[in-house]
Amino acid sequence: MSLTIGIAGLPNVGKSTLFNALTRATVLAANYPFATIEPNVGVVPLPDPRLGVLAKMFSSEKVVPATVSFVDIAGIVRGASEGEGLGNQFLANIREADAICQVTRAFADPDVVHVDGKVDPESDIETIKTELILADMQTLDKQIPRLEKEVRAKKTEPIVLETATQALALLEKGELLSGPEGAKLDQDALKSFQLMTTKPFIFVFNMDADGMENEDLQAELRSLVAPAEAIFLDAQFESELVELDEDDAREMLAESGQDESGLDKLARVGFNTLGLQTFLTAGPKESRAWTIHKGDTAPKAAGVIHTDFEKGFIKAEIVSYDTLVELGGMHEARAAGKVRMEGKDYVMADGDICEFRSGLASGGKK
Repeated sequence: MSLTIGIAGLPNVGKSTLFNALTRATVLAANYPFATIEPNVGVVPLPDPRLGVLAKMFSSEKVVPATVSFVDIAGIVRGASEGEGLGNQFLANIREADAICQVTRAFADPDVVHVDGKVDPESDIETIKTELILADMQTLDKQIPRLEKEVRAKKTEPIVLETATQALALLEKGELLSGPEGAKLDQDALKSFQLMTTKPFIFVFNMDADGMENEDLQAELRSLVAPAEAIFLDAQFESELVELDEDDAREMLAESGQDESGLDKLARVGFNTLGLQTFLTAGPKESRAWTIHKGDTAPKAAGVIHTDFEKGFIKAEIVSYDTLVELGGMHEARAAGKVRMEGKDYVMADGDICEFRSGLASGGKK
């Protein structure tokens, strides 16, 4: 399952530094606008300590975590919706993402220029929001006349035109379509327009060491973006952290008063924001996390491993991770009657350990 989070923001807010740390890549991070000209894509593993436990329990040769894809998108400036800077190209890159991670500068450094000449997180957030809204308004302004003709010719359902008109009205009020009012619109019709403001937002505030200790500042910034998720991190610190081995990184985190790196938090929050969860398979070959949407049924989950498993689905043998660990292994779990046989209507839970039985094949062996 390939799902992508676009890292967006004004120039010089730390997007590329953050991306470098996320992917352990070497993407140009320069002190001038548009240092990133082509979007860079990185696949980031989702931290999951359960896999290490399963690998030890089943003597697995390897561990395969779930992943989140991040795209580093060059800085947006005022007027991007009208093509300012490299606006059209970058807005297109955002349009292709499943969610938007907006990086906002919350640190002062005279050696790093701010595109607007001052550090003002609220203004930066409003600039990005405004440009995305304006771009979506342009999209709908172009589509509505066509939809009106198609509805008159009975080539398009009236609900599609009605949704476009309602969406445009919300945008004109300055509202994101990912908000509560946008949720009231016909979602199937809304998706057909490929609008950027329908995407969920995650806000990352790039801070210095003092900001990371300033709880009042963080509370103020969090209030700017509520109810969206807000993550506070020091991108430069994170980039140094990923260069260390595990023990040194843990010690460096502890010294900074943190128990989880900002990058791990971002991957986890991004995963949740996209409405995803994992189920697990384990055996001598590998212990693996598979990505599904929350609410997916057992056949849908089986299809993530192989489409044949969904087509020929018969049943799923399932035990929860917590139960398995508590009892000490599959043999003990079966003896205790904790390994269940579930059918086509079963809704998967995060951390289910599965083996699927199919008329075409068998998958997820432990």
